[in-house]
Parts: sequence; structure tokens; C-alpha cells
Amino acid sequence: MAHSIVIGAGMVGLATAWHLQERGVEVTVIDRAGVAAGSSWGNAGWLTPGKAIPLADPSLWTYGPTALLDPDAALHVPLRVDVNLWSFLARFAAHGTRRAWDATMAALTPIDKIALGCFDELSAGGVQAWTREGPFVIGFAQPSDATAFLREIEGARRHGQDVPLTPLDDPRELCPILSERATAAYRLDGQRFLEPGPYLEALGESVVERGANLRVGAAVTTVVGGPHPAVVLATGERLEADSVVVATGAWLPKLARGLGVRTRVQAGRGYSFTVKTDVPVEHPLYLPKQRIACTPYQGRFRIAGTMEFRRPDEPPQPRRIQAIVNQVRELLTGVDLDDRHDEWVGSRPVTPDGLPLVGATRSPGVFVGGGHGMWGIVLGPATGKMLAKQIVTGEVDPTIAPFDPLR
Repeated sequence: MAHSIVIGAGMVGLATAWHLQERGVEVTVIDRAGVAAGSSWGNAGWLTPGKAIPLADPSLWTYGPTALLDPDAALHVPLRVDVNLWSFLARFAAHGTRRAWDATMAALTPIDKIALGCFDELSAGGVQAWTREGPFVIGFAQPSDATAFLREIEGARRHGQDVPLTPLDDPRELCPILSERATAAYRLDGQRFLEPGPYLEALGESVVERGANLRVGAAVTTVVGGPHPAVVLATGERLEADSVVVATGAWLPKLARGLGVRTRVQAGRGYSFTVKTDVPVEHPLYLPKQRIACTPYQGRFRIAGTMEFRRPDEPPQPRRIQAIVNQVRELLTGVDLDDRHDEWVGSRPVTPDGLPLVGATRSPGVFVGGGHGMWGIVLGPATGKMLAKQIVTGEVDPTIAPFDPLR
């Protein structure tokens, strides 16, 4: 039986392991911390292919400079000498054109279209965790604030996605915690959400129950390709397999640099916390102008936001949590923003061109899966399915062809 080592126990890594098992491959999953220890645990849990769109768009040229001067802005870049960071930002900004947006959206649309079906496949295969239909509530302080969001939705539709969006007569019809300051809202259908931590735990349990060896607390320092691909752990232990998959999120460059993967992966850190609400909230809420996503989570309400470009292992910045609080305080009511639980920071793996890195590297037998930016949760299962197909058959599915990690 063929054997594969998957490095990383987030959504992409575990989904790849699950689909390798579907194809009869024995799997070892290695993670330095544990299941969902990276950006998979504390995100908003949105399964929204209709919103899995390029991060860089023409508005970046007006929003970006303003955000740098606003301590409460969703985008945050530390003002310090960091050649690698500023080089990444220059390349990222270069993709903030309509032409680049359309090219990236065209490449993302095929995997967006199959994303939700891949969750159904995991469920049918025994993963004991739910995904739930919306609707999602999209709220604005005033109708004119919706212009940019509507343009994004129209862009996704133009590229072939079905994204049902309907104005709400009463912004509080589906989301009673919206305050009177929110004067316009829409309902977004055709999307789902989940609870990220419990879902990843269930996916990890399924992989183990199907025979995988899950090793946590094991840091991989080196990946070796060739006739006998292998990984070397920090302890000096060497493990060989028929293939190796690097799915380490924002930490991917540490192992991928020697594999011919030249596209930079920058940590775009997001923050979240949970709060109590006076009335139960059943539906996710998005505040596009503030770039804040909110989701019901285990009886509380998770509020997530910020794109902070720092190194992935830097300490959390409490000011980023406060920025989120400042942005939502006037738009929410019946929410205790001062009694916050589960404060969290996670590093999303962002690429300059907005496309993931999925496929074979220059080292024989070594593959990567990562670079999904904000969309690793929703696109993870589809990525894992197509990457497993490539590993076992050698065939690159058209769905992931644009994500060639050697581009």
C-alpha cells in the first residue's frame, strides 16, 4: 500500500489526508501543535463560495493609504523596516486592477462551484459534523455603503456563480442585534457556515478512525524529495513515504523554499472573539464596510476581522481586538462587547496574486497545498480532493491547474 505523509492538521491537510485514504493510501499526519492549531480554529467558519473572491481589487488604491493612518481600519501594516513584507505588499498592490481581479476570479470560480459539494462528500463519508445553510445577513449603516459589496457580488455572478442576494425591508428581520444605526441590509443565500474547531476535530477523528497515524507536537524541519521522499523532525527522526504533502498554512515558506516554490506566502493575521447576546442569533452577519464577519458559535456570537500583515509567530496585538470592538459597537445592540471570551489570532496564508498554491513541487514526490488566504476553510475539502487525485494518478485536474505552485 502506498504511504503519504501530510504535514499540517488544518482543513487543507486533513482534507487531503481523508481523500488520500479514499484512494487507498496509508496516511501519516504530522502537526507541530495539533488539529486546527493554525488559522483553522478561530475563523468565522464561513462556507461562502460566493464570497471566495480576490483580496486585491482597485479599491485597494484608495482604501489602503487611508487604512494605514486609521488605527481602527481592518487592514493593518506595522510601520517598520521589513524588506520581505514591503516587497510582498508591492506585488499584492500590483494585482489591485480590474484586469487582475477578473483573471484571478476566473481561476477561482471552478473550485468555488464545487466547494460545498465536497463538504457533502465528507459528511456522506462519515465525518460527524454539521454544515448549516444561511441565510447570511449583510448590514450597512447607510444604503450607499453597499456599493463596493454589490460590485463584488456582481463580479462573482459575471464569472458564472449563482449568488442569490435580496434586499431586506427591515435590517433587523433576521438579525435582531443590528442597531438602529444599520439602515440597510440584504440576505445572502446559497451559502453555509460551520463551527471551525468542532468541525476540524471531527474531520481529524474521521481520518484517524480510517487508519491514519496522527502525530502532534512533532515539528518538521526538512522535506526531502526523490525516489524515497522523507521528512526530518526536530528530534532528528527521519520518516520516509511514497509522497509528502506540505500543508502548513502561513508557515509554508519554511519548508517550501527548497522545493522550487517561489511565490511568497505572507501571514495575513485575523482576530476573533466570542460574546454573549441578549437574544439568540441564528444567522451569520457580515459588515462589509468594516470587513467584519460574525457567526453563531456554541451558544455565543463569534466576531472576526482584521487583515494584519505581520510574521505568523509574532505575539497577538490587543489593539487589533479593540479595533474590531470600536468598529462594531455602534452597529450592534444587546451585545456585551466588554465580556469577550476566546480571544484569538490566526495567520491566514496570503499570496500576492490571490491564488492558492496546490500541486507538485520540483522535488519528486513532494506536493504543497496552501496559500488560500481567507478561503482555506471553504476551499479546503475541494483542494484536498483534487490534490489527492494528482498525487495518486499524476493527473492535474483543471480545477487546480491555475494554482501551480511553480508558477
